[in-house]
Amino acid sequence: MTRAPIPYGRQVIDEEDIASVVDALRSAWLTTGPRVGEFERAFAEFCGASEGVAVNSGTAALHAAMRALKIDQGDEVIVPAITFAASSNAAVYEGGTPVFADVDPETLLIDPTSVDQKITTRTRAIVAVDYGGQPADYDVLRELAAGREIRIIADACHAPGATYKGRKVGTIADLSAFSFHPVKHLTTCEGGMVLTDDSEVAARMRRFRNHGIDSDHRSREKAGTFAYDMVELGFNYRLPDVQCALGIAQLKRLPGWLDKRQAIAARYDEMFSELPFVRPLATRSDRTNAYHLYVVRLDFNQLKVDRRRAFDHLKAAGVNANVHYAPVYHHSYYRERFGYRPGLCPHAEAAYHEILTLPMFPTLSEADQDYVVAKVAELKHLC
Repeated sequence: MTRAPIPYGRQVIDEEDIASVVDALRSAWLTTGPRVGEFERAFAEFCGASEGVAVNSGTAALHAAMRALKIDQGDEVIVPAITFAASSNAAVYEGGTPVFADVDPETLLIDPTSVDQKITTRTRAIVAVDYGGQPADYDVLRELAAGREIRIIADACHAPGATYKGRKVGTIADLSAFSFHPVKHLTTCEGGMVLTDDSEVAARMRRFRNHGIDSDHRSREKAGTFAYDMVELGFNYRLPDVQCALGIAQLKRLPGWLDKRQAIAARYDEMFSELPFVRPLATRSDRTNAYHLYVVRLDFNQLKVDRRRAFDHLKAAGVNANVHYAPVYHHSYYRERFGYRPGLCPHAEAAYHEILTLPMFPTLSEADQDYVVAKVAELKHLC
């Protein structure tokens, strides 16, 4: 019998999720309605933040954060080289210039030493990407930003439920952006949220997600008025009630899913300790890792194959590995628009040629995990 391919990540949907969505479909509200606020409050409470602003993707969350901080032409935003392009695209949307910092080779988190070297008088924000699910070095980044009017944005799309020195992600940065894509910790099909403790900033982002209009339909209906005012140029980044219903149901199971991800990662770590050519990324002792991704570095000095051959071998065996990520400035758009060239971030570039993302999701069975490890072990014998 043919073995079903093992994806690197996937959603978990149960009957309660389906019932919640059906209830929403049968209600009076499909788009912006009462479940939006309910989901915002529940997720903000889970993370320990005061305010949540739901939007229709993690990218929209990052864009809303940039607009909330009033990033503009000539402003520089420091971003780690290893991340999904949206982390820096969001600054470009607002006219900002992304400045790429190198990463710590053991964690692939943004390297504060590199950040320090990249700060100029034009720096307005630092995007700290919680790569793979591990929080960045927030205290050091805050020290670098102190007294310089530089704000910290957490790209926490990989890390809901992770902690840094006892504090939950979502409460550490000035603004924290999350994603609810299907391969993330919980899903709303597509969706995202920004968390903050600043109610004025939250109000600004709610306006931004709704075309820049100063009120939504529900608030006008309650006030008995049809009038509204578009006070700025915004976007339609709203997250519908139906999708928020799914998020509310999923959130109830997030703590258990986090436990399972961490247990799977610990088991991977133990099994890979027997393979000297496999080096999992390190997790620092002062934080917990939410493990959206399980990433390893392969020592190709010990192997007789390159990363392409390793990737193809795993894929042929039904192990759908992935690579997260190429340095953002390697993309054609960034090379052509900003003139970035190789050599900008040496640690990031070296890591890119060695990293593989292996399957990680809460329902990954031990048998499938054993199979993944066995196929990785076979890399030693390929020619």
